[in-house]
Amino acid sequence: MKCSLKHERALRKMGFPLVVGIDEAGRGPLAGPVVAAAVVLPDGFRHDQLDDSKKLTARLRDELFAELTSRADINWAVSVVEPEEVDRLNILEATHEAMRRAVAELVPDPDHALIDGLPVLPFPIPQTALVGGDGLSFSIAAASVIAKVTRDRIMVTMDAQYPGYEFAQHKGYGTALHLARLRAHGPSPIHRKSFSPVRQAVLPLT
Repeated sequence: MKCSLKHERALRKMGFPLVVGIDEAGRGPLAGPVVAAAVVLPDGFRHDQLDDSKKLTARLRDELFAELTSRADINWAVSVVEPEEVDRLNILEATHEAMRRAVAELVPDPDHALIDGLPVLPFPIPQTALVGGDGLSFSIAAASVIAKVTRDRIMVTMDAQYPGYEFAQHKGYGTALHLARLRAHGPSPIHRKSFSPVRQAVLPLT
């Protein structure tokens, strides 16, 4: 099934005129923040290329990001939860907090949320959780693209700030390259200290 506004239209018929799609990026990496995006699309929105960000090339994600964030009829917001807060809260709670903060940034307040995955509790507005929602709902797909591109760009910036880890290449995910650099250099300030591979990393002898 392709992305559509099926779920958004159904909710609008139920009396929820402003439906927001919510998704996150960065739940699995060993380093960097968790980023959540919230997107309200206009009635009648259609797009031939918008889909789950994981199915798209980096170039197409960038093109879609530029399009989505520049349109005056699309309301969107992002929230960034830094690694220190991920360690303090745990990754699930940090992800939920990022989603709540992203929704709180929207003006006007949306009436109902379509959330990728499982329900987020507590949540400030009514919600519908859709497993695989980033491949079903245009609103969630748009949020997945905006969250992913935002986080990737943060990690490119972190690559320049913390050279030697190749953050621009692996974006903080636990690839063989990243693990090798982590073992060689020890954790950086943006590594998630509560994650097992980071805890196990030992600084090289000098």
